[in-house]
Amino acid sequence: MHIGRFRLGMRTFKTALSVVICVLLFHVLGRDNPLIATITAIVSLRQDMTSTVSIGKERILGNTVGSLAAMIYLVVQHFLPQTLLLQLTLLPTLVALVVIFQDGIDNNSGIITGIATFILITLSTPQGESVIVALDRIVDTFIGVGVAIFLNTVLKPPKMEEQREIENDLTKLKEQEQGLQDSLDEVHQKIKDKEKDEKK
Repeated sequence: MHIGRFRLGMRTFKTALSVVICVLLFHVLGRDNPLIATITAIVSLRQDMTSTVSIGKERILGNTVGSLAAMIYLVVQHFLPQTLLLQLTLLPTLVALVVIFQDGIDNNSGIITGIATFILITLSTPQGESVIVALDRIVDTFIGVGVAIFLNTVLKPPKMEEQREIENDLTKLKEQEQGLQDSLDEVHQKIKDKEKDEKK
């Protein structure tokens, strides 16, 4: 549906609906806060099932690694309650380990997700709270991905809209490719200029 320059497509509708479903699910299940599930559902939603599952796996893996690192932090914090000291030493150490581990398992796209989850849990969980908080975040991620997959299964975009979204993605890729080509041309030119200067 178009209103002037503005368009309400299936993907926009599914994104808004994913928020509604996550909020309702958490209300019915009596869970605490739908923040992680809602964000995961929004980020995981793509124009096709393959992309949705792929992004969902990255989110689950990233959030799981971040949550496990947060559990380590919360356990240590329970025995060493010097919050500032831990934040200045253990917090950055675990952030580095999250990055190293995600890179090691070739989940680079989940690095930011893992760090964000880790920081969110460690800096928002009151001292003395159980590590159950971290486990809840992992469950929330699964819920969000589940909602995204459910919506992509039930609400498939019309062929024309799906084609338009694919064309938009291809246009963006071509623009990125052109940008890379321009950068390469610039580097080649600099190399040529340098070689000319050296010959002089």
